[in-house]
Amino acid sequence: MTDDSPDDTMFQDAVDALRRGDKPRAKELLTLLLKADQNNATYWIWLSASVENTKERIYCLQTAHKLAPENGTAKRGLILLGALTPDESIQPFPMNRPRAWEEKLLLANEKPKEKGFKALAKNPVTRLVGVLLIGAALFSVVIFGFVLPRQTTIIPNDTNTPGPSPTFTTTPTVFGATAAPTKSFTGPTPLWMLLPQTYTPTAVYVNTPRAAQSIDQYRSAKMAYENGDWDAYIASMKVVVSLEPDAADVHYLIGEAYRFKGDSTNALKSYNDALKIDPEFGASYLGLARARLLDDPNANVEGLFDEAIARDPNFGEIYIERARYFLLHNDAKAAIVDLKQADELMPDSPMVYTAYADAYLALKDNKNALKAAEKAYSLDSTDPLIYKMLGTLYIENGQYERAIEALNVYVIYAAENDRAFALLGQAYFELKDYKTAVENFDKAESINRNGLRKFYIYKGLANLELNHIDQAVEDLEKAFAEDETSFDINLGLVRAYFIQEKFGSAFLKTEALKSLAETDEQIALALYWHALSQEKRGEAKGAIKDWQALLAMDKDVMTPEMRTAAEQHLKVVITPTNTPKARTATPTPKSGTATPTPTVKVSATPSRTPLP
Repeated sequence: MTDDSPDDTMFQDAVDALRRGDKPRAKELLTLLLKADQNNATYWIWLSASVENTKERIYCLQTAHKLAPENGTAKRGLILLGALTPDESIQPFPMNRPRAWEEKLLLANEKPKEKGFKALAKNPVTRLVGVLLIGAALFSVVIFGFVLPRQTTIIPNDTNTPGPSPTFTTTPTVFGATAAPTKSFTGPTPLWMLLPQTYTPTAVYVNTPRAAQSIDQYRSAKMAYENGDWDAYIASMKVVVSLEPDAADVHYLIGEAYRFKGDSTNALKSYNDALKIDPEFGASYLGLARARLLDDPNANVEGLFDEAIARDPNFGEIYIERARYFLLHNDAKAAIVDLKQADELMPDSPMVYTAYADAYLALKDNKNALKAAEKAYSLDSTDPLIYKMLGTLYIENGQYERAIEALNVYVIYAAENDRAFALLGQAYFELKDYKTAVENFDKAESINRNGLRKFYIYKGLANLELNHIDQAVEDLEKAFAEDETSFDINLGLVRAYFIQEKFGSAFLKTEALKSLAETDEQIALALYWHALSQEKRGEAKGAIKDWQALLAMDKDVMTPEMRTAAEQHLKVVITPTNTPKARTATPTPKSGTATPTPTVKVSATPSRTPLP
């Protein structure tokens, strides 16, 4: 990149915008630069100064640090933000700068000032004069070349209707991009906005040359598409339809916009309009399948996928969508067959690997599922859904710290996703951070009252460990309603009932425990709690039998505390046999005097209770 290249000028404009305090303008320019050169660490560093959120700054600086590990500016920024351990080799920011913003923004190797023609070309006054001259020329061209000859051309109103959340599923469009929401938002900057183009964009499917009379209208539609303004896009494309009535792809693209809006009815109509013009247009069959599934997730659309493949066997996205359809119908093996075909047609596509991860997860092959998800992340780190998938798979593979890291990124951009908070709760539970676990479970439940379901066991056991007994019982009883055959849920209820002194309820649950126990460890736990509940109900014979059975088991299947408790309880429960003694002058205890017996303090919870 030369000093007088357009990119260099745009970069200088971004720097100037930052120095004026115009962060939105700087972010816009730097985003465009990164779209063209996503491996430029300098752009990422300056972008970190233009975003508002601390997590976004860290993301930008971490990306820069990854691209240029020796860049001192990136390291210093990460250290200041607490995302990197201080390193004595990193020199502090120079202190001889008069303005605070320069301490944060100045790079380690700023470019030297140009002289001569380059300096003149970069002079703001010179550029302003040039822009005015170019603007005047363009104004004349537009007025006399386009506006006057086309006064009857319909110009759609430019609206700002919010689009749907990004599907992150690249569709075959003329622009070769994913559906994107509008840029008007109030939440944190989405990862994909920091890098609008994914690392491996899908190849363009439809690239029909436009007629001369529709080029301007098509350009307007393209801008609306990039802004996610589907209403404006559809309005512009309908004008193109009037100018190119025989173009099947225009109807197809209108159908895609309706699909992104969630309007399956109009999407179906548009796809069918395309097929009326060209029955061999394979993409429209894929569109019909997607729109029907949008309207009814259980719709049988396998025939539409077959029709699409018959007409365009080299269109990789058909295989991805059909693989997802097979996964929805619990046929993971068929899905993997389609994904292998998609991988050949779309090498290094993150969509293929996210679908692979789902397929392997359905086959309970957690190891390969995680590999696929990490591959998808390496290809496109701007897709929040990949972070959710990684979090899920890290939990399945027992990597709870990494799960928390991934899920905490995801919930920034999906603050209303109850399952994500429930997964965070599970990960914190596994790390024995019960307080944080319950906080995340409560967030999930506040978003969706029925959102926990399979997670109530973790919430109940976490509340049990926090001694929130009544809440633990409520949660565990909900978990029991979902799965009555779970040993761990029944064990949790035994413990909770015992603390509540509901010994009858505890005894009934211990009866269930004995029937559900499969391993020696579970049998030992069942005997332990069954014996305790027998004692509390005054069933000494039953308790003795349980304690003896527990002591007959191998020591390795129980904790030392459990074995010690069994031995002590037997001493207390079994009454010694009275042995006749010879009469002596030694006085004997008066009738009715109790012989002191050792008391045994019994904890309601053994020191090591296996958790799910």
